[in-house]
Amino acid sequence: MTTPARVWYARDVLLVARDLLGAYLTRRSPEGDVTVRVTEVEAYAGAEDPGSHAFRGRTARNAVMFAEPGRLYVYRHLGLHHCLNVVARPAGSPAAVLLRAGEVVRGADLARERRERVGVVDSDRQLARGPARLAVCLGVDLQANGADVTEPEGELVLQRPAVVGHHQHAAGPRVGVSGSGGDAGLFPWRLWLQDERTVSAYRPAYRSPARADTSGGVAAPA
Repeated sequence: MTTPARVWYARDVLLVARDLLGAYLTRRSPEGDVTVRVTEVEAYAGAEDPGSHAFRGRTARNAVMFAEPGRLYVYRHLGLHHCLNVVARPAGSPAAVLLRAGEVVRGADLARERRERVGVVDSDRQLARGPARLAVCLGVDLQANGADVTEPEGELVLQRPAVVGHHQHAAGPRVGVSGSGGDAGLFPWRLWLQDERTVSAYRPAYRSPARADTSGGVAAPA
């Protein structure tokens, strides 16, 4: 069923990415609720984007990117970290917005407990600073792949800003993307809220001089 909420995501992926800055993603669970305010994102545009998982077509891994917009695409990076993406554009035209970083605004104690189970947390600033940390804070893994973030009573719900596109934001190259997909001139598709302490540090992809172009992967977690 197409709802106004879902139609909002069926737009150009760069517009969706920009307008998700300042949005609130809430995960409800028996442990409690955690809400993260999104401060950093990256856009990935499918077949025309060599940095996208969908650049070479549909696979079992990226199938959700071809589904209806407003779904959550969760993948595991290097077999270690989970990354959360929100599907954009109409069904069949794969695109997604990676949620790179955020500020925990609700459930900070639970978020910290989850993070401390897997590593050291030195400050609240670091709780969801980077896509892997954000996923851990929310307690999200591959079981959430395909979740509908437009459903108000769902386990994972994304509340968009009341007024979109009004935040002061900056843009630059995506983190850890190799080959032409990491070209800052062609794809300045990492967007972040200015003067936000929770925005992750930029790291370029490692480029070995002995290797050819290895485009085709979504950005690595920071």
